[in-house]
Amino acid sequence: MKFIQKYPILNDLLLAIIIAINFSSFIYFEHYGLTCKIINTITALTAYTLLLHVKPRVILISGFFIGLLWFYWIGYSFKYYNVGYMTPIVTIGFGFVYMLFFGVLALTQKVWLRAVLLFSLSFIEPFDFNWMVMELPFVDSYFGIQKWQFALILTAISVLLTCKGKIKLFAPLILLASLNYSTYQKTVPDIKIKLVSMDIPQELKWKPYMQTEINSFNFKAIDSAIKEGYDVVVLPESAFALFLNTRPDLLEILKEKSMKIDILTGALYYENHNNYNVTYFFQKAQSHIAKKMTLVPFGEYIPLPKFIREYVNDTFFDGASDYISADSPTDFDIKGVKFRNAVCYEATCDELYKGNPKYMIAISNNAWFMPSIEPTLQKLLMRYFARKHGTIIFHSANAAGTGIVY
Repeated sequence: MKFIQKYPILNDLLLAIIIAINFSSFIYFEHYGLTCKIINTITALTAYTLLLHVKPRVILISGFFIGLLWFYWIGYSFKYYNVGYMTPIVTIGFGFVYMLFFGVLALTQKVWLRAVLLFSLSFIEPFDFNWMVMELPFVDSYFGIQKWQFALILTAISVLLTCKGKIKLFAPLILLASLNYSTYQKTVPDIKIKLVSMDIPQELKWKPYMQTEINSFNFKAIDSAIKEGYDVVVLPESAFALFLNTRPDLLEILKEKSMKIDILTGALYYENHNNYNVTYFFQKAQSHIAKKMTLVPFGEYIPLPKFIREYVNDTFFDGASDYISADSPTDFDIKGVKFRNAVCYEATCDELYKGNPKYMIAISNNAWFMPSIEPTLQKLLMRYFARKHGTIIFHSANAAGTGIVY
């Protein structure tokens, strides 16, 4: 303790780490199957209370560690573009991005103003990347996840930290008002849906010599679903690791099988010299295409000015151009029931939930970031949006994440 007192920066560092751990622990509890509502409630409240109270330097350091704990895995994908040396640079870079993100709070030491700034941050998406959802730590807690509930939580903490006397008694009353009184009911449609899980490493997935084996796996999964009496089978994103519309032989096989079962599968689509990441839907020998509407920043497009974007594509992505997106989401009709289509990142974006769809079919390829907490964070985000919009998500993924989310 004397050593820490002699060097105050160590005390600040320790406090910053405590904040980051409390802010991030719910992800790791979920990842290791240890989720507990009481613990998640306490850690989330602790994190936000400290963020409103500590000195500016601590906020900056904690923001850096939050960025690392949430997004250390993002740089993993760079090795597949032959720039693996960028992995630690990207990881540290995300630490600094969220140091600046939370650093806005360091501009003031007034608790109420920090609360306003924190609430404002819940509307900010650095580089169009929206996975830092400020309400997410409460997704499996006793508190609600709506914006107004988040505002009430910050208000209650502010009252507790700044007010004196009997006025402090309003803090627990405000917290009571922000509790989650909703119940999440799993009412699935009367349709037998087979969610196929794959486990193909990303370094093998796009190798030409693997295509025959992967295609064979896909057809066996479809045949198995037919034999087991399913109505629809869902394969993950890019389950067929090719431009499927350029392979009439595979299309004919899928159309033939769709006479016995509806088929949804991910693959690429080539049209007018443009690349699309899509879902193919085969039904009664007919094929339909659902183009991805929301692209992954720095994965499928570069959210930078054109001259910088071209340099980044040429330098880090082998000259690959950005994917093209659709203008609106796509719905599929399966046995009279409407399902919203989502490809990976889309299932964690508010715009895909326009109209509050009752059901969604999502497909992902999480092999880009394995092994890491990425599939767990994705699942928590899908749970957040599913509960926010009253949607049940049927998710098929490669590497990890297959299941029903609600």
